[in-house]
Amino acid sequence: MTARVLIHVQHLLGIGHLQRAAAIAGALQHRGAKVVLATGGVPVPQVEAALEQRGVSVVRLAAARAADSSFSALLDAQGNAIDDAWKARRREAVLQLFKDTAPDALITEMYPFGRRPFRFELEPLLEAARHRADPPLIACSVRDILVTKEKPGRAEAMAETARQCFDLVLVHSDPKLIPFAATFPLAATIEDLIRYTGYVTEAKLETASADRSAGEILISAGGGAVGRPLLQAALAARALSFERTRPWRLITGGNLPQEDFERLQQEAQGFTVERFRTDFKELLAHCRVSVSQGGYNTVLEILATRTPAVVVPFAEGVESEQTDRARLLHEKGLLRLLPAPELDPMRLAEEIDRASVMTIPPFTINLDGARQSAALILDALAKRAA
Repeated sequence: MTARVLIHVQHLLGIGHLQRAAAIAGALQHRGAKVVLATGGVPVPQVEAALEQRGVSVVRLAAARAADSSFSALLDAQGNAIDDAWKARRREAVLQLFKDTAPDALITEMYPFGRRPFRFELEPLLEAARHRADPPLIACSVRDILVTKEKPGRAEAMAETARQCFDLVLVHSDPKLIPFAATFPLAATIEDLIRYTGYVTEAKLETASADRSAGEILISAGGGAVGRPLLQAALAARALSFERTRPWRLITGGNLPQEDFERLQQEAQGFTVERFRTDFKELLAHCRVSVSQGGYNTVLEILATRTPAVVVPFAEGVESEQTDRARLLHEKGLLRLLPAPELDPMRLAEEIDRASVMTIPPFTINLDGARQSAALILDALAKRAA
């Protein structure tokens, strides 16, 4: 019998959450499952179209996004603050989708380890799943690093929800590099639920370092929504770096405001300035040094290609995820860390120069997270049916 799987994902600022969920959805579909992915963020047509080409059904919920990098407020597609009526409509849409899909497996992306502002729909969804006559397998899909939770009792509440509502916690990490306990102190209390899948990425681990002698300095800002300070620092850093005679390329990301993009083009004399490159992984594999923020996908591509790198983590507001990931990998000698508060042209130039001569120690990393996540879900369903 074909397994039916429903995945709920909500991205708010970047698109890493959606990309991980999409990769798992594609892997499940490849294994013969019938997958419905419900996405509640701003539409990302290229990701959604690729999923639909693979046979995954994409359902767009009413879109929500973060008002700013502090995540202090949520806005709807028109830029208005979401209200109780909006929440009620989306909750009903989610519950109706669950009823119509009748999934054998339900996967929530991040919750209960994140996405608490969406409890208005996730708690009723989990209740509907748990109290159905034939409850589905319920799994959480969660990245390697959690945002630090300073509120007392928050970690205990997460662990309790995981224990009460979930059958599996799929941690998209390699415990040799970053165990879940590194940022979730109560991981041991739900150890029987945790399954390490490896990292979810399309990147493939290179067996040896590429020849980078003629490589460029590659500065990238992820989606671009919060990358302008890094891009501006890079403009001034070039003249201060021993690598100034090389080509320097800025990839701004699609979400950098158009006026900022045009200003960069005017100011970046001698630089190549682009919004996006479909061959980014190829550029990364052959550049002299990569300079970027510390998002999940970019860091994995850096590791996979064994690229000398300077990471300047996004750390505004309550965000600690990128800083924690970069710090743990810096301690292993796998990249250079430049904390965001220390970012200025001179420090950036110094770190680029250090990275250009760094020797990356041998390491292995499991990058098969999408396939292994699909296998864990489908194997668990097979055991239930046996």
